[in-house]
Amino acid sequence: MRTFAASLLPSPVPVSAARPLRLLVITYYWPPSGGAGVQRSLKFVKHLPQVGVEPTVLTVDASQGAYPVLDHSLAADVPPQVRVIRTDTFEPFDSYKKLTGRQQVPYGGFVGESKTSLVQQLFKFVRGNLFIPDARRGWNRYVLQTVADLVAAGEQFDAVLTSSPPHSTQLIGLELKRRYGLRWLADMRDPWTDIYYYQELNHLPPARWLDARYERQVLEQADAVLVTSPSTKRLFQGKSARIAPEKIQVLPNGYDEDDFRQPSTPPLDALLITHTGTISETYHIEQLLAACAECARRYPQVPLRLRFVGKVSDRVRQQVLAAGLELQTEFIPFVPHDESVEYLLRSTVLLMAIPDVANNLGILPGKVFEYLAARKPILCVGPSGSDADTLLQQCGAGPALPYSDYAAMLARLETLAAQWQHSPNLDLTGEAHTQYSRRALTARLARIVGLR
Repeated sequence: MRTFAASLLPSPVPVSAARPLRLLVITYYWPPSGGAGVQRSLKFVKHLPQVGVEPTVLTVDASQGAYPVLDHSLAADVPPQVRVIRTDTFEPFDSYKKLTGRQQVPYGGFVGESKTSLVQQLFKFVRGNLFIPDARRGWNRYVLQTVADLVAAGEQFDAVLTSSPPHSTQLIGLELKRRYGLRWLADMRDPWTDIYYYQELNHLPPARWLDARYERQVLEQADAVLVTSPSTKRLFQGKSARIAPEKIQVLPNGYDEDDFRQPSTPPLDALLITHTGTISETYHIEQLLAACAECARRYPQVPLRLRFVGKVSDRVRQQVLAAGLELQTEFIPFVPHDESVEYLLRSTVLLMAIPDVANNLGILPGKVFEYLAARKPILCVGPSGSDADTLLQQCGAGPALPYSDYAAMLARLETLAAQWQHSPNLDLTGEAHTQYSRRALTARLARIVGLR
């Protein structure tokens, strides 16, 4: 990823084993930020020292960062020897919270906000047309100044990795490449202009053009682009004829073996189906809920329970009521990551869903790897032939169940109910998921970077 400006360049002499290779990791989301966005960079940094790489993290000041959720427990994953540099930022989210009366900042694209006030609609329009590519771009100038200060102090890095979303972070990498010729890895956890909520931002043509231009520049000029699924690679590959196929590398998310040291303890008195994380009406689990209710009627001897851990939209709560499952369903607010893993291990079956949106074949949620590490059967509501469907079947966790295929959902639930009557522990025994451990993936990252 001489003048003092060139001091960030990789040494022309091969680095000896005596000096760890130095990687500058620029990521907005970092503990105490919680949620899915922080996991990828955090786990890479946790394991990089084990493969001979010395990461330096450049992130936002925790007191100024706009985080949808907080999880202070994640700080325990930061190795004590890793240097973390925090910077100021300038963002519009304080104004958003004051004018809307909300305590939390919105998720990307205001996703999950089915009811929006006039003020929220105004902010969505402003976000889509005045903050390109996103409202966290005000952080960039502080990061660039901090890197300039590091250069002036004689710091050397062999490469830089920029993690997004927010995709404005990739513009930092673009500028560092221009200024210093740094070897640059653009790590893009999600699509950019093809993200499923992009249309909700109401971009005018000039804003849409500029955003697409930024995206294309990043894809063309980065030394390597890291994506989490094969479909996302194909999506980005089609953005420009100047992007060599080998530049875009699929490096999926994964699970941390350290998070799964405790044993699995599925309940003995119920077939408990658990969903963790955010779920909104775009996930379309109505037919699955109806199938759960029917399965419960057909198998009264199998106590079927549902548990949602995390943010659940009002519409999904209403769907649970409409299915007549209110007495069998438990809603638990957001919990720290370690507690979330405990809920997985104390379940019989896990529920995940892919949003029913455009380009969803490449949506591969990070939590699917933790689901697999928990070794539970997985009820996945989503399109057949998707990256998620392929992964789950390769690991023996079950096929994806299309949104409207009630018969397939009911058949799957009945099979699980029958198995539960034989034994309430339905845990899987396969080992295919182990290739997605964070240690293994970090070793792959080191090879892609050219560090090892």
